[in-house]
Amino acid sequence: MIKLFKRIKKWGYAQLAKITPGQTAIKGASITVLIASIILFLITSLSNTLNGGDPWFFLFFIALTFVIVIFSYLSLWGLKKINNVPKKYKHALLIGIPLFLFSLAFEGIYMIAAVVITSLLGAAIAVILKGTFKKLTTPKKVITVLGMLIGVGGLTGAIIGYLPVGFEMKPTLNAAYLNKDQIQNIMAASPAEKGAYTVKTLTYGSGKDLHRSEFAEGITIRTDSVNGVAFLDNWEGFSGWYRENYWGFDAKSLPVNGYVWYPEGDGPFPLALIVHGNHSMQDFSDVGYAYLGELLASRGIIFASVDENFLNFSWSDIPKGLDEENDARGWMLLEHLRAWQSWNTDESNLFYKKIDTSKLALLGHSRGGEAVAHAALLNKMPYYYDDATIPLDFNYNIQSIVAIAPVDGQYEPGDARTALKDINYLVLHGAQDADVTSFAGSKQYERITFSDSTDYFKSGIYIQGANHGQFNTSWGDNDTGGFMPTKFLNNTPLLSKEDQEKIAQVYISAFLETTLKDNKVYQPLFTDARKGKDWLPETVYLNQYEDASFNILANFDEDFDVSTTTGKGVISSKYLSVWREQEIKLKWGEKGSRAVYLGWHYDTIEDDDVIPDSIPKGIYTIKIADTLRTTDSTSVFTFSMAESTEDSNPKSSGKWIDEDENEVEDEDEVEDENENEDEDDSKKDAPKDPIDFSIRMTDASGETVYFPLSKFSALQRELNVRIWKSQFITDEDESENVFQTFSYPLIDLTQSNPSFDLSTLQKIDFIFDKTPKGVVIIDNIGFMKW
Repeated sequence: MIKLFKRIKKWGYAQLAKITPGQTAIKGASITVLIASIILFLITSLSNTLNGGDPWFFLFFIALTFVIVIFSYLSLWGLKKINNVPKKYKHALLIGIPLFLFSLAFEGIYMIAAVVITSLLGAAIAVILKGTFKKLTTPKKVITVLGMLIGVGGLTGAIIGYLPVGFEMKPTLNAAYLNKDQIQNIMAASPAEKGAYTVKTLTYGSGKDLHRSEFAEGITIRTDSVNGVAFLDNWEGFSGWYRENYWGFDAKSLPVNGYVWYPEGDGPFPLALIVHGNHSMQDFSDVGYAYLGELLASRGIIFASVDENFLNFSWSDIPKGLDEENDARGWMLLEHLRAWQSWNTDESNLFYKKIDTSKLALLGHSRGGEAVAHAALLNKMPYYYDDATIPLDFNYNIQSIVAIAPVDGQYEPGDARTALKDINYLVLHGAQDADVTSFAGSKQYERITFSDSTDYFKSGIYIQGANHGQFNTSWGDNDTGGFMPTKFLNNTPLLSKEDQEKIAQVYISAFLETTLKDNKVYQPLFTDARKGKDWLPETVYLNQYEDASFNILANFDEDFDVSTTTGKGVISSKYLSVWREQEIKLKWGEKGSRAVYLGWHYDTIEDDDVIPDSIPKGIYTIKIADTLRTTDSTSVFTFSMAESTEDSNPKSSGKWIDEDENEVEDEDEVEDENENEDEDDSKKDAPKDPIDFSIRMTDASGETVYFPLSKFSALQRELNVRIWKSQFITDEDESENVFQTFSYPLIDLTQSNPSFDLSTLQKIDFIFDKTPKGVVIIDNIGFMKW
């Protein structure tokens, strides 16, 4: 075999030599390329210089030529040095680097460290074991010993860093919990408490699953397979062949499989389906929501976990396989609902007349969290959006959808993002999510709208310490999605498995109680997590909330004029260092909504000092054009806000600089600064106080009400996380703009001034008078019914 390979190699080189250009041809090509490029460059340079009327242009082009020449020689020098690397070591690097990357969670810094450590150790050990160390020159002996020490030290450091679960972050003050004692818990039993119903379980399916008896001979209800070809891309080639052989079915006969937890009783009961995300298809994900199924069934809701593992990732998809399949995930949920609808009318079925088909909910995790929105969209469509030759026409009564750490944009109907109207929406996301690292569900949140006179609402919950996998008991704390546990994640800041499951139980149960069972006692939980403080583990919760009663004063999406509101009001400001409107950016992509960015900076005031009355305060003023229909004592004033960690004094240089600031400091000032250095160092690790400021409302007669932001809560500082241990090496924090909805009942505000007339409200001032410096992002200012 080796001889045959050498012959083929020799023959190949011989054929290549026949068509390789000679030295004369290479010389001619080189000269022609240089002459042509120089002539063309000179023409371009002279033309730009003459047309521009600026002789400095030509000097710029000469300098550019010099830079290009130097770069070419440096590149050739670098390539020559690479060619001088010993052949064996080059081969080792070409093989070792991708293997290290794959094994070390694709963390580049780990890969570099692994190459350096193993190279130094290997070189030193080889020299010592071969007995040539004594023959080395003194400099080489020093280098060998130094390499051994660095290698051993690096290996020791790697082991020390690898063994711990993770490392602690700098502490963050929980702004909302500073005054949690002023908030009364909802007067009701925890929605996470088991209900009165006895819970029973079963499975349904096609009976054809080759790997899972619960969906084969163990099924209670047999279902028909469905043809998913129209909704799937790339179920073909080797990847498609492997899937068919692994599962025992193809894209034309997808199974309708599910686990069911149901209450014993006559019903009819609401129905909720949950679908998992894109884990490895061989690691079955649908079993991981039993903790939700047991709870919800005990409280009178039929709960089914849908099996779509056959749509998940497999090694066989490399380099090309199933992709952008989230429309199929959503469509499969509707096919499950079709089966449930038929059982409800089938006298021979266990669920005959036990399902309240007017009270349906869809829940999804990760890609499933996006898929539930697609299902809600497809449910209303008479035809498939991307191929109208395929009829749909489901039209089931889906009242609510829940997205757990969802992705966004994996599938785009008609190359656009899914937008929904008149449906209840809840999204949960963890700050420590190492899979979906950005709050992608906040994008879908923005694309949920409501008609007037409806009773729908939407809520977003961002949870410090929650990760991606612990919402599913079979995924756990390994957000990389592999079979082996990883030690590269920084899991020390994680909530416990029990706490994260408790949070999911409280919010999901409360949401379904509110929207499917009309138990409105739990609805305040979605406006303020502190109203469930007796039920929830203590951590930072950032709540967003909006319902159909919301009357917009300003949402900054209407135009590019920063001096006008959505409702044709007028905006002005004083003494602000930052004032602009722009698209809200997340870690990955944009939120799909604009907001106003407001900053203030009082140079002479330290962070923990009181701002004297003599300093002019930054003010942002909204003058209301028309009387708002909701401004009465049954309304709440509301807006959403997040901190921006950008520079609060961006005009501290350039044309804005004050000449006095350029004066040399006197000796006393320098001495004072030196004395304060130790004190400043001690403050670095101390958490910043939350941001606070004042809000003032003025009516037509000049009467005012004046209250602090912290009457609801001070503003939570941006949550910094380190998801990977490697971020402690690079000293790199991650964060993004996550909003909190603030709400103030007008009946409470007006008690401070009975003369204030809500019906003639004319302007609202945001007065930045409590925190010396900062930048905030404000969105969705308006009023809602209380």
